[in-house]
Amino acid sequence: MRGALTLAAVLVAAIAGCKPPPTDSAVSRVSLVAPASGPSEPLPSPDVTGAVWAATPNPLRLVYGVPGKPVLLAIECLEPATPTARLAITRQSPADPGASALLALIGNGYIGRFPVDAANVKGQSLWQGEAPAIVKEWDALKPEREATVTVPGAGLLKLNPSPLPMALVTMCRGNLSPEPPAAPGSAPEEAAAVR
Repeated sequence: MRGALTLAAVLVAAIAGCKPPPTDSAVSRVSLVAPASGPSEPLPSPDVTGAVWAATPNPLRLVYGVPGKPVLLAIECLEPATPTARLAITRQSPADPGASALLALIGNGYIGRFPVDAANVKGQSLWQGEAPAIVKEWDALKPEREATVTVPGAGLLKLNPSPLPMALVTMCRGNLSPEPPAAPGSAPEEAAAVR
């Protein structure tokens, strides 16, 4: 029995000797330097002192920015007053080609998270996306208080209050009301049965 245990110990030692345990020298063979390609450096939040919402020659589009400087944000109504009405939002900030993110629109008690992609707009790669006009999160643009927009790497953009964006949202919705929040555990059939 003692001979069998000795033989087993010798075999285990021989097998372990075939593959040494990891050491610090193994780490030195792995590059800890970040790859050369990756996300661009984040940009600082833009100064919005004096920024305003302004109409454009397209009555379905508004832009936001400081007069005399480049536009910071644009919203546009697509297919107004139809069940497929939607709002396109463009954050005029460089986006890495092929990138996708969530744009956060926060204000007046609402938080909207809209998917945006790097889109080629007049030769520039900018953040752009769209969402149905009916979603209640667009109510973040109500004129009572300022709202903010954030998208990765583009800083925080403060939106000064104005009646123009909400007027565009309302016009785009047509006679459709914003979707009401769903009550937990309720089904449309149950709601109809109560009426």
